[in-house]
Amino acid sequence: MQAADASSWFGGTPRMMFVHAHPDDETITTGGTLAGLAAAGQEPLLVTLTRGERGEVVPGPFSALQGTEGLAPHRQAELAAALFMLGLERHAFLGVEPARAAGLSPVIYEDSGMEWGPDGRAAAAPDAGRDALTRAPAVEALNDLLAAAHDAGARGIVSYDDGGGYGHPDHVFAHRIARAVAHALGLPFWEIVSDPAAAVGAEAVDSPVADAETGTETDAVAVHDVTPWLDRKVAALRAHATQLTVDGDDIVHVGGQRQPIGAQEAFRLRENPTG
Repeated sequence: MQAADASSWFGGTPRMMFVHAHPDDETITTGGTLAGLAAAGQEPLLVTLTRGERGEVVPGPFSALQGTEGLAPHRQAELAAALFMLGLERHAFLGVEPARAAGLSPVIYEDSGMEWGPDGRAAAAPDAGRDALTRAPAVEALNDLLAAAHDAGARGIVSYDDGGGYGHPDHVFAHRIARAVAHALGLPFWEIVSDPAAAVGAEAVDSPVADAETGTETDAVAVHDVTPWLDRKVAALRAHATQLTVDGDDIVHVGGQRQPIGAQEAFRLRENPTG
């Protein structure tokens, strides 16, 4: 496992661009890494693709927001609070400068929604709206993300695996455009490992750019010990109060599912696709 020195993460590559689908995703799976990189002066950038318009809301004081136009601005405010807790200064919503292709008017990509499939994984909702992320022209969203990468001077990209972690269609879409941008720009692409505990003990990567340029498949995994920034991660999780509850060392999701708050976050370096 890599030592808790965030300046060495991702092979010491600064200005990593993280691509997440909805507010709260960034904190749940990569919050400690974002906090560590920010504290080390590595200038990470977060691009959020939607405002989580169709998210369920935990029972409580905010439950009346579910299904209303008030949920999106509320979740934007939650995200701003979470990023403050993580110390992250650079953020953009896809479709809005600097994450908008030159010459195009701003656009909002909306949460596509989901339903649970019989296999326990998320599947596409049958009633995704016309402005849903997954109904947007892929080339338009791709060019928006390219604009964000150019503006940020991104030197590496982080997003979900090809299954979107747990299958949400917006996560799958995020993986596709993020990996395509990495390929187009010749940047290393790191996918989030859904079960960091299973990756503990994996060999860390010291030179991701060199490995990514070999053109060969690699399953090299980097495991980040985020313990020094765990308090920041927990504070950021608490900011996402419409989506989850922090109960001791666990996250309690809107459906009641419990998930340990990880002190390790893991990422797998993937090859740039060829051909």
